Amino acid sequence: MPNKKARKSKRLIAPLTDGPLPELTQPEDWKRLPLIKVVGVSASGKSTLVAGLRQAGYYARPVSQEHSHLPDLWQQFDRGRVLIYLDNDLESQRQRRPDVSWDQQNLQSEQERLDHARQHADLQINTASLTADAVLQIALIFLQHKKIRRIHDSLPPVAATGSIQE
Repeated sequence: MPNKKARKSKRLIAPLTDGPLPELTQPEDWKRLPLIKVVGVSASGKSTLVAGLRQAGYYARPVSQEHSHLPDLWQQFDRGRVLIYLDNDLESQRQRRPDVSWDQQNLQSEQERLDHARQHADLQINTASLTADAVLQIALIFLQHKKIRRIHDSLPPVAATGSIQE
């Protein structure tokens, strides 16, 4: 039977396994959580999903690979534990981002640039007919099912990837 002190210890991360987890007590300790990378075509909801995941305590970051000609950009820099791919259609792009002129050729170019990431994604979501909350719920259910650790507090926000930024 665990002693009183062990029962009172703060558990700041949801378990990845049944084993003991290191205690995260310092302000930057959340950076030791598994990294979730989110890639997708423009106006698919990358920034919105990342904000929701970080609010839920997951260490998530967007990767603006749709503008890069490096097929494996998503693999560079910090190693991600989970890759989420978001897709969209032209109609929804135009509705979500009226500040940009979209055409089918641009969308197809972005999808081609993201093909490597899409093929390696752990989760693919077509966001065209979904609300931002529905996309977040799909991702949260997936991450919980995969037992991806998180803290039980929100993480600091990251900058949005689109052209309209505040």
